[in-house]
Amino acid sequence: MTAVLANARTAPASAASDLEEATVVQLQERMAHGGLTAQSLVQKYLARINVIDRDLNSIIEINPDAEDIAKALDAERKAGQVRGPLHGIPVLLKDNVDTHDRMQTTAGSIALVGTAPSQDSTVAAKLRAAGAVILGKTNLSEWANFRSTHSSSGWCGRGGQCNNPYALDRNPCGSSSGSGAAPSANLTAVSIGTETDGSIVCPANNNGVVGIKPTVGLVSRAGIIPISHSQDTAGPHTRTVADAAAVLSAIASKTSDPRDAATTGNRDKVSTDYTQFLDSNGLRGARIGVARAGVSGYSEKTDAVFEDALDAMRGAGAILVDPADIPTIDEINGGFDEFVVLLWEF
Repeated sequence: MTAVLANARTAPASAASDLEEATVVQLQERMAHGGLTAQSLVQKYLARINVIDRDLNSIIEINPDAEDIAKALDAERKAGQVRGPLHGIPVLLKDNVDTHDRMQTTAGSIALVGTAPSQDSTVAAKLRAAGAVILGKTNLSEWANFRSTHSSSGWCGRGGQCNNPYALDRNPCGSSSGSGAAPSANLTAVSIGTETDGSIVCPANNNGVVGIKPTVGLVSRAGIIPISHSQDTAGPHTRTVADAAAVLSAIASKTSDPRDAATTGNRDKVSTDYTQFLDSNGLRGARIGVARAGVSGYSEKTDAVFEDALDAMRGAGAILVDPADIPTIDEINGGFDEFVVLLWEF
């Protein structure tokens, strides 16, 4: 499992009154005390999307039934039924994740426009069961960046170019471009991305959010347009680590999924609640390698931010092995072995 926290924000305590920056926990508190409904939250996000996403282009399609779903979940809450930490929370899905509703799943390709999946992906089904409101689909690098070796990161034929919310002319990275950009711009508290090679962690880094790339098999890929059965996985983009842990708890496959062989043997081996591992002292004593070769030395400003992050880890008690360079990094980065594997498995 890989987690990326680079530049990720920790919402201040006062953010409970600010829905734009509110965490999943804070949103739940508001709903529990009657200060917010899932339906009104969906409406607020949709209003913000209508204004902000014109320039950002992070969302490729809105679920026309989102408000009705939220209203039904509000009725459940009023009747005393709360499914869990994601009850009534809007979630955006990357447009390669199947949903059996009135939305399409196209991987950003014009060739798949009009495609209506016959059933939910396992991830979508688990989110619905957890009470999440599937708000829409996010933009992406077409075919999860497997359309071309010369395509722009974050671009697809159906959705056009997704932009970085911090600088519209900068790279949002991909292929889960919109999934990283949308929560960064406060268009949702949660989004789901997929990764074959960097497609969750890189957008998390570039857009300043938290991303978790789960180990292959922890989260079922059933109903996700594939590239590589040996590398594909799905995971959350959120604004805080705690939110990411809550989402991972909801989408992890606790038992084997007959539609994804990689989940075989998961029973009794997968946590039902990853929030139990949240620990403010979690880095104390942890040995972390610092790979400088191929990472630093390109930009003084970027290097300064990098050093600040290292200082923060030292301050949290981490033991840094610096440098921890890989002697063959240039050979690894310049080789085509992985690309051959992806071509074969695709």
